Amino acid sequence: MPILDSSSFNFFSRSADQTRRVGMRLGALLKTGDVIHLTGDLGSGKTTFIQGLASGWGSTNQVTSPTFVIINVYSRADGKKLYHMDAYRLHSIDEATALDIDEMLDSGPIVIEWAERIEDALPNDKLIIELEWIDAEKRQMRVRSEGDRYSHLLSDFQKSIFGGD
Repeated sequence: MPILDSSSFNFFSRSADQTRRVGMRLGALLKTGDVIHLTGDLGSGKTTFIQGLASGWGSTNQVTSPTFVIINVYSRADGKKLYHMDAYRLHSIDEATALDIDEMLDSGPIVIEWAERIEDALPNDKLIIELEWIDAEKRQMRVRSEGDRYSHLLSDFQKSIFGGD
């Protein structure tokens, strides 16, 4: 487990199943209002990761990429919502603001692909996950926290993957 500093770590996934399982571990830790920025090129494993994240969070909905619909909403039995946004097709902060991100954050966590395009419409504190395609089976994940809540989330996520106190 290479540790970059106290607010980040790297992880290498060796299969789609492992990427999904790592996502499940994070999903189990998410709370209403959490913001996850997810970056990575096409084929880097973002949808696979989110499939696991939604499952670990408790959703039984099928996870698909929201590229053309901008936001997918996944539910769980208690009525809570998980929002999965793709900001690639948003062209301004006004478009992002019109989506009522604050209302989403009041009712569940939100995972945002291409979050850097609407950075000014989002909270400053967040967990950032960068996925990188290495080869057909291998992906690198760089996880970084910004803000107190996310320092704790990063630590808990790290422990759930690697063990330890």
